[in-house]
Amino acid sequence: MPLHIVRNDITTMKVDAIVNAANESLLGGGGVDGAIHRAAGPELLAECRTLGGCQTGKAKITKGYRLPAKYVIHTVGPVWRGGGHGERELLSSAYRSSLELALANRCETVAFPLISSGVYGYPKDQALKVAVDTIGDFLCHHDMTVYLVIFDRAAYTIGSKLFADIAAYIDDRYAAEHADSREEQRRRFMAAAPVSVKPMEKALWESAPCAPAPQSLDEALSQVDESFSQMLLRKIDERGMTDAQCYKKANIDRKLFSKIRSDVHYKPSKPTAMAFAIALELPLEEAREMLEKAGFAFSHASKFDIIVEYFIAHHNYNIFEINEALFAFDQSLLGG
Repeated sequence: MPLHIVRNDITTMKVDAIVNAANESLLGGGGVDGAIHRAAGPELLAECRTLGGCQTGKAKITKGYRLPAKYVIHTVGPVWRGGGHGERELLSSAYRSSLELALANRCETVAFPLISSGVYGYPKDQALKVAVDTIGDFLCHHDMTVYLVIFDRAAYTIGSKLFADIAAYIDDRYAAEHADSREEQRRRFMAAAPVSVKPMEKALWESAPCAPAPQSLDEALSQVDESFSQMLLRKIDERGMTDAQCYKKANIDRKLFSKIRSDVHYKPSKPTAMAFAIALELPLEEAREMLEKAGFAFSHASKFDIIVEYFIAHHNYNIFEINEALFAFDQSLLGG
C-alpha cells in the first residue's frame, strides 16, 4: 500500500517496475509503448524479440535497461469494441497479471499507465474505473506501492455524471474566501465602525467569555482528551477490524500505521486523518470528531473537505473512488 494517482512521465519513474501498455508482438509501437522503448534503448527491443509476443490480458517481464526502473512489465490491453466483447475482463486481467508478475519478482513499487485508454479506444472514465478497482482489490491482499501515472489532464476522466454531481455539491457549499480569524474580524469591524461606538464594541469583544485557565499542572493534564491515536485504535476495536484491514482500507502504508500505533501523541496530516475516517466508515459527525483529534476541521472553504464530505454524505467509503474524484479536481489524495 498505497495507490497513488500522479501526473508524471512514466519513463522517469524511479520504481522497481514500470508497466508498458504493449501490443501483442511486444516489438514496440506508439504512445506509451514507443516512449518506453526509446527511453530504455535498443537492448529492450532485443530482449522483447526473445519473448514470442504476449496474449491480450497477459503480461511478460524484461529488464529496464536505461530506464530508472529495474524492470519493464509488458501487458496487452484489449481494443475497445463497444464493451460487449469481454473488454472489461481482459483489461482487469492485464492489470492483475502485471501485479502478480511484479509480486513474483519481489517488486515493492510499480507504476502503471492507464492501459488501453489511448489508441485502443477504451473510454477513459471506464478504463480508470477498471484500473482503480483491480489495483485496489489486489492491494487489499498484498503490500505494494502502486502508482497510476497520468501523463496529462486530457488522459484522465472520471464519469461525467459523478463529476457534475460533485461540482454542483461544491458550488452549493464552497466559500470563496477562507473564514478569517476572530481577531482579524474584530480589527476590520473596529476600523469600519463609527468612532462613537468603538468603545462599546471594544468592550463587547474583550468581555467575550472564555474557558477559565487551569489552576495547576495536574488540573491542566486532567483536561487532556483522548488523542487521535487512542481514538483510532478504539474505533478499530469497536468495528471488529484488524489493523491491516484498517490501514489497507485507508490507503495507508504499514510503516506509517506502526508509527501511529506506537506513539499516543502522533499528529497525522489532514489527508491521513480523513483516510482513517473513511476506512472506519464513520458518519459525518464522528468523522468531524476524529479530524478534531488530529487538530483539523471540515471546512466549506476547502474543496478537498467538501469532496470528502460528499462521499460520506452518499455513504460511499471507497477510498480509491474518492481519490479518483480528488485528483480530477486537483486536490490532495487521501492516504499516507
